[in-house]
Amino acid sequence: MRTKLLVMLAVLGVVVAACGGDTEPATTTTTTTPQGVDTTAQPAAEAGALPEGPSALSDTANPELPAPLIDPAEIISGGPPPDGIPPIDDPQFVSVGEADAWLTDGDPVVYLEIGGEVHAYPVQVLIWHEIVNDTVGGVPVAVTYCPLCNSAVSYERIIDGVETTFGTSGRLYASALVMYDRATESLWTHFDGRAVVGVLTGRTLDPLPSPLLAWSEFAAAFPEGLVLDRNATGFDRPYGENPYAGYDNPESTPFLFRGDVDDRARAKQRVVGVEVDGVARAWTLEAISGDAAAATNSNVGDVPVVIVWKAGQVTALETSRIVSGRDVGSVGVFSPIVDGETLTFAADGEQFVDAETGSRWDVTGAAVSGPLAGTRLEQIHHLDTFWFAWSTYRPGTDLIEDPAG
Repeated sequence: MRTKLLVMLAVLGVVVAACGGDTEPATTTTTTTPQGVDTTAQPAAEAGALPEGPSALSDTANPELPAPLIDPAEIISGGPPPDGIPPIDDPQFVSVGEADAWLTDGDPVVYLEIGGEVHAYPVQVLIWHEIVNDTVGGVPVAVTYCPLCNSAVSYERIIDGVETTFGTSGRLYASALVMYDRATESLWTHFDGRAVVGVLTGRTLDPLPSPLLAWSEFAAAFPEGLVLDRNATGFDRPYGENPYAGYDNPESTPFLFRGDVDDRARAKQRVVGVEVDGVARAWTLEAISGDAAAATNSNVGDVPVVIVWKAGQVTALETSRIVSGRDVGSVGVFSPIVDGETLTFAADGEQFVDAETGSRWDVTGAAVSGPLAGTRLEQIHHLDTFWFAWSTYRPGTDLIEDPAG
C-alpha cells in the first residue's frame, strides 16, 4: 500500500513539473474499441473539409455533438489544462553524432522511417511533452508517447484530406493519454487513434510503425538519421530525469485507472501487442526475451510474424534518472516474408539468422550480411505497453506467456 501511495504522489507531482516552463501552451478556438463501446462511425466529410461544430475540449456533453463512442464521464482530468503538458510543434533536429553527446547506449528512443528519412525521438524528451507534431519523408505525423501506459504510437495527422496538429487535452481515458486535434477540438484516444468525442467522432488515424529502440542500436542502424534536439524544444525541462519514478513496477496500480484488469497478467506487466486484420495477440516480455537476443516465429491470425528482442534498452519509467533503469531490451515485429518465401529466424549471439539463406539480421529488421544483405523486413505496427492498457483496448486478446508460443 505504501508503494502504491508513493507512486501516486509522484505521478501527481509531475503535473506541476510538466506544466511549468517559459513558453505558453498553444490553444485554439474554433482498430478495435474497448468492450461495450459503440463503434458506429460517423459519415466522412467531403475530402478537404472538416465538419464544424462545438468543441469537445470545452464541453464533452454538448448535445449538438455526435453520439460519443465512450462515456464522456470516463474521460477524467489528469491534472493539467489543455497543452499544459506542451507538445512540440516546431521540432528541431541534430545529427546522430551531436545527439551522442547527451544520449547513452541504453537510452530509449522512438524511431520513425518514411520514404528513406529517419527521425529519432528520445523518450527523455517525449516523457515531458507526449506529442511531437512533425513531418517525416514529406508525411505530416504526430508522434505520441503515453508514460502512464508505457506506449509510443505515431499517426498521420491528416483527417479527410486536411492537415492538422494534435495537442494534449489534460485528460485520461483508462489511464491513457487523450489527445485533441486543433482543427475541430475533437478528443482522440492515443492508444488506438480513434476520435471518441466531438464532431469527428468515429474517425480513425492511420498508425505508422514507430518502435522503441536503444540509442546504440539506432545510431548503428541509421548513422545518417536525425534526432530530436532536446536543446531546442522551446521549453525548460530536466531532460534525462523521469518524473514518474517507480511507475514501472508490475505490482503497482495504474494511475487513475477505473476499469477491470484482465487477470491473466498483472496490470503493469510489460507486453508486446500486435493487431493484424482485426485479430489481436499479445506476448509477455518474458515470452519473447532471452539472454543477449531472442527470436519468436509466430502468427497473428493467418499472418506470419517474427518478433525479435535484443538486450540493451532501459526502461524510462523506473528510476529518477532514465539511464539507471533496468534493461528491458528492444523489440521489433516484422513480416518474415521475403520475395514470397517465409523465413524462419533464430537468435545467434546479438544478431538473428534466417534458416533459409543464412543471412544475418539486426533488431531493426535489416539484413547486414549474407545473400539477403541490404534487404529490410517489412515492419508490423506493434506496441510495447502495459497489460492493463492493451487488454482494455483489445479485450479478449490472445495472450502468450510461454516462450514457445
